Amino acid sequence: MAEVCLTVTGLTVAYANVVAVDDVDLDVSAGEVVALIGANGAGKSSLLKGLMGLGGRVQGSIVLARSNLAGLPPPRRARLGMGYVPEGRRVFAGMTAEENLLVASTDSATARTARTEEMYALFPQLGVRRDAPAWQLSGGEQQMLAVARALMTRPRLLLVDEPTLGLAPAAAQSLIRVLRGIAAKGAAVLMAEQNARAALAAADRAVLMHLGRIEASGTAAALAGDERLLRSVMGG
Repeated sequence: MAEVCLTVTGLTVAYANVVAVDDVDLDVSAGEVVALIGANGAGKSSLLKGLMGLGGRVQGSIVLARSNLAGLPPPRRARLGMGYVPEGRRVFAGMTAEENLLVASTDSATARTARTEEMYALFPQLGVRRDAPAWQLSGGEQQMLAVARALMTRPRLLLVDEPTLGLAPAAAQSLIRVLRGIAAKGAAVLMAEQNARAALAAADRAVLMHLGRIEASGTAAALAGDERLLRSVMGG
C-alpha cells in the first residue's frame, strides 16, 4: 500500500468574514492523482493556497511526509517537498523559459542545469523554446513551463490549480499525461479542476467540493458514473 504523503485534518481557510474552505479532511498518497472538482467558487483554489500557505486565515492540521506545516511560510513548505502551480500560470514574463526554471532551484549550478535538461526531456517543446521570453510562449507552453518550474525542486507533492484552463484539447491531454507520469514516478498530485470530465479521466480518486465543503469523495471511476451527483455539485 502506498505511503500517505499528505494528511489534512479540519482545514478551514477564511478571507475576512468569508469562509472559503470549511473543515475539510483530505489525504493524498504517493503515486496518486487526486482531483478536486467543483464549480467556480467551490473552494478548490482556496484549499490549494491554504495548503501552500498563501493568503487567507488558515486553521487545521497539514502534515506532509510526517512534517507538520502549521505556521510555516511558503518557501519553507517548498523546501519540505511541496510544489505549486497556480491558476493562470504566472510565469516570469520577462525571463526566458530557461531562466524561469533556473530561478526556481537553490541547488548548485551544475545540479540546476542537469534538472533543466530533465525538464526538457519531459517537455520537449520547452527545450526548443528555452531561450524565448516567457511572454512569447503559447498558453500551452506557458502551462508546461509553470509545471516544470514547480518540478525543479523535486517535490513530494505537486499542487496544480486548473491545469487545463484555456488550453486546446491536444495541449490539455498532453499535460494530463505528464501529470500522470509524475505520479507514476512516486510523487503525489493534487489537482483542482473545473472540467470535471477531464479531471475524472486523469485521477485515481476525486473529491467533489461545494461552497467550501466536501460533498462526496471516492474513486474517479465511481464518481464519473454518478451523473446525478456531478450535476448537483457542478451546477448542472
